[in-house]
Amino acid sequence: MSSLLEKAVRIATLAHEGQRRKEADIPYVSHPVSVAFKLLSHGFSETVVAAGLVHDVLEDTEYPQAQLQENLGDEVLTIVLAVTNDDALSWEEKKLRYIETVRNGPEGAKAVAIADKIHNAESLLNAYVEVGPQVWKNFNRGKEKKMWFEHEMLAMIKEVWTHPMIAEYELLVEQMDALPDV
Repeated sequence: MSSLLEKAVRIATLAHEGQRRKEADIPYVSHPVSVAFKLLSHGFSETVVAAGLVHDVLEDTEYPQAQLQENLGDEVLTIVLAVTNDDALSWEEKKLRYIETVRNGPEGAKAVAIADKIHNAESLLNAYVEVGPQVWKNFNRGKEKKMWFEHEMLAMIKEVWTHPMIAEYELLVEQMDALPDV
């Protein structure tokens, strides 16, 4: 493992310590690791994989932006900033801003965003098998708004990027659409 990836694994593990996934009672760090594996399986650079490992650190932890930049570099930070929600905004504004920052971000940001969306969708579908329609209660705005965001994200990414992960994401969006609501 490269020094960059080793640092990213360490940061993700320490920053997300004690956090749990909302769809399943497992350590949160399993999510960024899954995102990183998805990126690795598609041959993305170590920089993009490192960004995948720490993509939620600025949004979901107290880890300092300057320290992330110092430890992992400008390129990783640029990708992470492009996929970080601005929690000062309303939910709808936050999601629209996210779509635009990914649209205008580097290719690595698009890759991390879609790998993230794929893993989140897989987690939701797996949780649905366990708990049924109750899974939608894990989302601030329920199924309707969750799926609005997924469709907006999918439409944007299809306009600006070409990659096999998009077809995988599209299939998962269709599968989520088909799930009954509460």
